[in-house]
Amino acid sequence: MAVPPIAPFGVHHLAIQCADLPAMVRFYEKVMRLRVERRWPDPEGVGDRSVWLRMGNGVLALEGCRGQRTAAGWQDPTPGLHLLAFEIHWDNRTIWLAHLQHHGVAVVHESPWTVYVRDPEGNRVGLSHFPFDSSGARTS
Repeated sequence: MAVPPIAPFGVHHLAIQCADLPAMVRFYEKVMRLRVERRWPDPEGVGDRSVWLRMGNGVLALEGCRGQRTAAGWQDPTPGLHLLAFEIHWDNRTIWLAHLQHHGVAVVHESPWTVYVRDPEGNRVGLSHFPFDSSGARTS
């Protein structure tokens, strides 16, 4: 049986397990400018268990992490991920750099195509305009 290709939009959702869910929501809402789409209440009635933020055609799901595996087995006890990269236009890079500075977010690395920062839990977040470099030239 042939496996069909991934849907045209590619990413359905990305989930990050968070030790400090409110700090992560503030970062992705205020600094990365994502809109909160849905909040899932904590089953113990204390705040949110999960917050979903609209990310283009997909969703960024921020999941609370209490340092233990859930009974359902779907939640790992360790928070984190490798990298979440958002697409920006190369001509808006300077505006994004000023926006990050305004919010006190340090740039930890830059390449000709991507600006890298860390969210409140140390996860790497990129603002990328690949294949165009910061001058608008297309990388072959």
